[in-house]
Amino acid sequence: MNLLTFEKRLMVCVALSWVGVACAAPSSVPNPVYRQRSEKIVATLNVTDTAKSARMVDAIAAHYAGTNAVHDATAVQIKPLKQAHASGAASPADEAAIKAVRAEGEPKLAALHKEFLGKLSADLMPAQIEQVKDGLTYGVLPLTFRVYQQMLPDLTAAQKAQLLAWLTEAREHAMDAGSSDEKHAWFGKYKGKINNYLAAAGYDMKKAEKNLSKKHP
Repeated sequence: MNLLTFEKRLMVCVALSWVGVACAAPSSVPNPVYRQRSEKIVATLNVTDTAKSARMVDAIAAHYAGTNAVHDATAVQIKPLKQAHASGAASPADEAAIKAVRAEGEPKLAALHKEFLGKLSADLMPAQIEQVKDGLTYGVLPLTFRVYQQMLPDLTAAQKAQLLAWLTEAREHAMDAGSSDEKHAWFGKYKGKINNYLAAAGYDMKKAEKNLSKKHP
């Protein structure tokens, strides 16, 4: 199956899915960009079984393809709602329609997410699954968690656990986002929640950030 045929079939499947019609997925995902990204992630897992490695590349590439297809279908429906207003500001009715369109995509992303984790669990250990998740989200979780601990070395065990829980939740959402900006936006949303939580606990976040920048200019 060539790339053009695959993409046409994928978009038809997505369109049918909006009205509840099932469509069998193609047996492979030929998109070279998705496969290259997937191969880089799998290369970090130290999987020596070539068959298992190939399954993981296919699973990750399929996740990229599936989630992006949902986001693309959503964008197609939202675009005319946004373009209807020359000022760029949608009416309350259109804002509600945009919100409804996005809401329609959420259960589809949730289903893809669950299916993907099932494929990973069948072949990988928990630590390897963590690596895949970090690979899909640019390693933002471990980097951000490490920075918070460097900024605030006196965090309690309970506070560290809460930060990690929120960053983990952010990563689960970011895994299914359709672009780099959207992935980072999920972490930004949760970092705002974390900063509010830490400020309420008495931490001066601006001072902590300044102290860290002095240590690591």
